[in-house]
Amino acid sequence: MPDESRAAGSRRSEDPPRVVASDLDGTLLRSDGTLSSRTAAAWRAVEEAGIVTVLVTARPPRWLDALSELIASHGLAICGNGAFLYDVGRRRVIGSQGFDRADLLAVVADLRAAVPGITFAAERASGPWVEPAYPDPHRERGADTWVRAPLEDIDEEPVGKLLALAPTLSTDDLLRRVGTVVGDRGILAYSGAHALAEVNAPGVTKAAALETWCAERGIGPAQVWAFGDMPNDIPMLSWAGRSYAVASGHGAALAAATDTCPANDEDGVAQVLERLVASVAGIPVR
Repeated sequence: MPDESRAAGSRRSEDPPRVVASDLDGTLLRSDGTLSSRTAAAWRAVEEAGIVTVLVTARPPRWLDALSELIASHGLAICGNGAFLYDVGRRRVIGSQGFDRADLLAVVADLRAAVPGITFAAERASGPWVEPAYPDPHRERGADTWVRAPLEDIDEEPVGKLLALAPTLSTDDLLRRVGTVVGDRGILAYSGAHALAEVNAPGVTKAAALETWCAERGIGPAQVWAFGDMPNDIPMLSWAGRSYAVASGHGAALAAATDTCPANDEDGVAQVLERLVASVAGIPVR
C-alpha cells in the first residue's frame, strides 16, 4: 500500500490516534458518491477498536442523513467546512458559526459588482436560502421548502456558508476573482465542485471546528489522524498529528499531508484504517 511520508513529516505521529477524522466526498466516498462495503466496515472497526471517529465535510447538514451508518456513537458530524455541528440522529444543528447579515451583504454586493453573472445560495442552520437563478443540480428532496429569493432579502439568521456560482467563468477564474474580492472578510474554500466558490466566515474552517471538538474532549492534535483530498481539507490536514491525502486528491492537499494513501476509488482510507485496527489489536501487519 502506498504510504509516503511528506515534507510535513516532522509532526507525523506514530502512535495510534484517539480520533480519526475524515472528509467525505473524494476521500471516504467513491467518485460516484457511494460508500463501499469495505470502507463502511473499516470505519466501523475503528470505533470498535476504541478510537473515536468523526466526519468533517463541506456538505450541508441535511446531506449527512443518508450516511447515518458512518456516524459514530456520539452521533455528531462537522459540516459546512466547519460552520455546523450536526446531531445526525436527531437531525438537528446543535452549533453553528457564520456571517451576520451586514457582513454577508457587504461581501455579496462587492462580488456582484466584480463578477459578471454571479448568483448565490446560503447555507443556514434552518436550511438553504437560494437565489432564483441559482441552479439545483442535485434536485434534492425537500427543496420545495427552501427560501427562494434574492440574497439581499435574507433575514437575520447567520449564514454558515455562502455559495457562489458564475456559469460563464472557469473554476480557476471564479476562485481567483472571489478570493480577491473577499480578502480577509471570509475563508474561501474549494471542495472540488465545478465552478463553485464556497465562502465561510473569518476563522471558520474544518480545522478550527475539529480542534474545538477535540479540545472539549481533552484531545490534542498529536492524537488525531485526518484524511482529505481537496484544498478545503488543507487546514485540517496541517493541524492533525498525522494526515493522509488520497492519491487522487488535489496537489495542494497532497503537499500539506504527512502521508498519502491510495485513491478513494481504491478504498484508500479503508486500507489505512484496516492496518490501524490490526495494529491496535496486536496483529502483525506487513
